[in-house]
Amino acid sequence: MPQIVPVLLAGGSGTRLWPLSRKSYPKQFTRLIGDQSLFQASALRLTGPGYDAPLIVTGTDFRFVVTEQLHDAGVRNATVLIEPEGRNTAPAVLAAATWLQNHTPDALMLIAPSDHIIPDAAAFAAAIEQGKTAAEEGKLVTFGINPTRPETAYGYLELGARPSEGDAGAVALKRFVEKPDRATAQSMLESGNYLWNAGIFLFSVSTILAAFEQHAPEMVTAVREALDKTKPDLDFYRIDPSTWAKADSISIDYAVMEKADNLAVVPFGGGWSDLGDWYSVGHEMPQDDAGNALKGSATALDCQDSLLRAEDDGIEVVGLGLKDTLVVSTRDAVLVADKSRAQEVKTIVDQLKQRDVRQATEFPWDRRPWGMFETLAQGDRFQVKRIVVKPGGILSLQSHHHRAEHWIVVAGTAKVTINSEVKLLSENESVYIPLGAVHRMENPGKVPMVLIEVQTGSYLGEDDIVRLEDVYDRGQGAKG
Repeated sequence: MPQIVPVLLAGGSGTRLWPLSRKSYPKQFTRLIGDQSLFQASALRLTGPGYDAPLIVTGTDFRFVVTEQLHDAGVRNATVLIEPEGRNTAPAVLAAATWLQNHTPDALMLIAPSDHIIPDAAAFAAAIEQGKTAAEEGKLVTFGINPTRPETAYGYLELGARPSEGDAGAVALKRFVEKPDRATAQSMLESGNYLWNAGIFLFSVSTILAAFEQHAPEMVTAVREALDKTKPDLDFYRIDPSTWAKADSISIDYAVMEKADNLAVVPFGGGWSDLGDWYSVGHEMPQDDAGNALKGSATALDCQDSLLRAEDDGIEVVGLGLKDTLVVSTRDAVLVADKSRAQEVKTIVDQLKQRDVRQATEFPWDRRPWGMFETLAQGDRFQVKRIVVKPGGILSLQSHHHRAEHWIVVAGTAKVTINSEVKLLSENESVYIPLGAVHRMENPGKVPMVLIEVQTGSYLGEDDIVRLEDVYDRGQGAKG
């Protein structure tokens, strides 16, 4: 029996869940529901007997987030392919298939977005088992969700024949249907012959490669060349950017699935949501007797069917007399919207980007492979940051052309290098780094190290870094 290789797609920006999801740290890595991120929950759902180690396709900015979250979830031996740029799902799936052809050619591939929620993992595993026979027989198998409402935010799958009572397995798929209007969605719901398109697929490596050869041969040429030029980078594999750019940016639905004649679908009646907007997030959260979903320091007074989320402990969110309202508060942004307009949040983010509003894409804190930092205060010629370095974390050996720095340790122990001098700093101890000095900090302890950094100088941008050594091999630039 061939093993199933889970292929998790971990790109995208999730702008409809702004302000909690942003380009710099999108929704799949956040804890929207429960104590795990959506990415971690997806990876854990696809582990165990019958599954091989996962293959992750992600972007360069998320490579260390991916490995850190997999490690924290106890998922080992994953392969991480780094896309030079996101080009939709078709090139990503083809890259994964091409990689597996060279490493595990007899495998079945389970393509799964990493930002969906499926509460009943056992039921989902049973559905996958039902689709294996069809996949082994050369079918392109997709998984359709039994619809519970006339949803207009999802695409649909039209069944070739309605499954008989008690049937378990894949059935013929007639066609893919675009997101409908309300009346059409209601009609499809009533017919009983349509499923929501979950964007989850199961097929053999050889079957999907043959489908791409038939329906998108130009993409095969570009992606194969890009994979041939892939280079290892620490524990990652970087796809060649120049040839990758030749592949069309298109979804696998459009590129292959809507053209193929060997399609099958497994109906899935368990819980599922793509958490595509705040309305769907509220639907998945626990609710009080008035239908309100609350998280964090949030209080609802005389409210009905509303979502109130406080994502920062320092901010208290109070709703009074609200009905069908979304309120999501972070440290630096607040969203207030009518629930019926949840899908339009993306439009607001686009407008913020046009105005170069930092909150459109960036958080106050910035994650790095060694930890994180946030800006506490900023003015003319100065900036104050809080820096958290995880145990064993090491910043690059670096220098700056335009700024000097003062470090004050407030928790843990810092090992500090300034030119040729190395010293240990404990809580309430400080050190000055002159402009141009070669320096580094690291955390030799077993608990997070926290320090306050005061920068002064004529230019304080993150790109004023000259890296001389870096254990994370990030190269030059703000993040490398």
